[in-house]
Amino acid sequence: MASSDAIQVSSLPLPPMQYVNQYTDEAIRRGRAPKPPPPIQDTYHMFGNAFNTEENIIRPLESQGIKRLYPLHFDRRRELKKLNQSLLANFLDLLDLLVKCPDSQRRAEKVEDLSLLFIHIHHLLNEFRPHQARETLRVMMELQKRQRIETANRFQKHLDKVMDILQQAIQNLPEPMDLDSKIMIDTDLLMNRENKDNSENNQDPCYILDRVMCSIVDNMQ
Repeated sequence: MASSDAIQVSSLPLPPMQYVNQYTDEAIRRGRAPKPPPPIQDTYHMFGNAFNTEENIIRPLESQGIKRLYPLHFDRRRELKKLNQSLLANFLDLLDLLVKCPDSQRRAEKVEDLSLLFIHIHHLLNEFRPHQARETLRVMMELQKRQRIETANRFQKHLDKVMDILQQAIQNLPEPMDLDSKIMIDTDLLMNRENKDNSENNQDPCYILDRVMCSIVDNMQ
């Protein structure tokens, strides 16, 4: 009974949605949202290894207690080829040793040599990570630039097409023509009626616009 009622605590962090739900507007307004984690100081552990914040991301082999097999100044491509050849030679020696003397103590030495070679190859490949990151960023920026240029070119083509359509529509407009006098509004009559509206407002019950409409109908007949 006690085991079933015990609270189970997971070593893993909470699922994302449970973490997000703690940052609602109400919780933030009341100051109940969890605070962000403080910056890491001095040392920290990751994947079982201790790291220092002041160290380089790619630590030297000597700081990890590993013997260096190549000099400080070297050609990485050449050293990788040499390590790859040494790895193949030591693997063949290990196979030959397992066939002839499987119980020999040299078997553990060959395994350690292979492990050391793999560590050096892995370390050299990691040293290419900054270069890989720069190249990846450069390729991404070039891709974004190319996409923006293509978008601008398409927009310019549509703009030119719209301008051509507008220019053609302007050219196809008919020339100015004398409009029919019957459909023209007698502006003089309208102005005269407006001037006399104040004086004849109490005498003439007909609205000035009604007279204008009647004049237009008479002219159309």
